[in-house]
Amino acid sequence: MTKSEFVDHVANRTGLARKDAGQAVDAALGVIEDALAQGGEVVLTGFGKFHVAERGARHGVNPRTGEAIEIGATRIPRFTSGSALKKAVRR
Repeated sequence: MTKSEFVDHVANRTGLARKDAGQAVDAALGVIEDALAQGGEVVLTGFGKFHVAERGARHGVNPRTGEAIEIGATRIPRFTSGSALKKAVRR
């Protein structure tokens, strides 16, 4: 499902105009992005949790040259699904 299709579904379920639904979806995604950028987490009970994880430095290989390289540590977004979402997917 693309973002545009997602906005259409939100508009249909809520009765909002497509433009308003698009703004609501953008606002929700923006709030999640801002919280993760600050190192926080967003917990949507039953749905899941968005959080930031630390990925440590590691060794890698340059695929062109075969040369060993050092890949630096970084922070990455993660999502852990909640129990209600897991049950819905299993059905």
